[in-house]
Order: sequence, then structure tokens, then C-alpha cells
Amino acid sequence: MLNRVILIGRLTHDPELRYTQNGTAVCRFTLAVNRRYNREQADFIDIVTWRGLAENCANYLGKGRLAAVEGSIQVRTYETQEGQKRKVTEVIADDVRFLDRGGTGGSAAKASFPSKPQQDQWDDLGTEVSLDDIDFVDSTEDDEIPF
Repeated sequence: MLNRVILIGRLTHDPELRYTQNGTAVCRFTLAVNRRYNREQADFIDIVTWRGLAENCANYLGKGRLAAVEGSIQVRTYETQEGQKRKVTEVIADDVRFLDRGGTGGSAAKASFPSKPQQDQWDDLGTEVSLDDIDFVDSTEDDEIPF
């Protein structure tokens, strides 16, 4: 069986760092991931990180930052104080990569990012390339490999 997920998206708010009763760091944030065929729609995925990764995310990520998350999906249930059962689906991250430049998390991150995220440099990834755009090297020498 396999339970792996890789997501790339932007944080919808600054990460929230807390500590358990025994002092283990846990950080939560939400990642907005654009849909493949309709870039105007996004899915909002809850992410949870633990220990040192949690502290790094809290220190270096902020609202609007582009991040890649690798982890596994976890579904858990709990009961509210009113007795209602709730179900939560979240990604438990094993690895988080910071994909854009920026300052530290928290209020400093807000100052370093515009209110609307900038256009990604990877928007044209997967577009068809024309042969007219490629420079061919015409070799009249031996067809030997140069190494």
C-alpha cells in the first residue's frame, strides 16, 4: 500500500507554531494548490509538520510563500465539546521545500510579499516547443562523442 502526496502551492496565512505538553513543536498551515485545468480554482490543503521541520516552517515561511510539501494523507476524527463528531483530512509533511525567496516568517514575510502573488516562472512548463525555436549544430567533423 502507498500513501504519498507531493503538493506545490502558496501559503494562505502565516504558519501557526505550537508546542505539545511534552515540548514537541507542531506547525500548521494551509497550502492553496491551483487546479490543473482551471487555474482560477484552487484546493486548500491543511499541512502539519513536527519537531525541527515545524520550527523551520514557522521561522521561514509566511503568507504568500511558494512551497513544495511531501508527506502522507492522514484522516482523523474527533468529538467537539457539544458532542458532534468531526472528520479532518490533512497532510503530515515529511519534507517542505521553500521555493521562492523571502524574508523570515511572521510579520516580516508580509512586508516582503505583495498582496497578490507574482506570476510563477514555471507557467509555460509543458507547452509545446517548435523546431524553429531550436538551434541545431551542424557538425562536419567526425561524429565522435567529445568525452
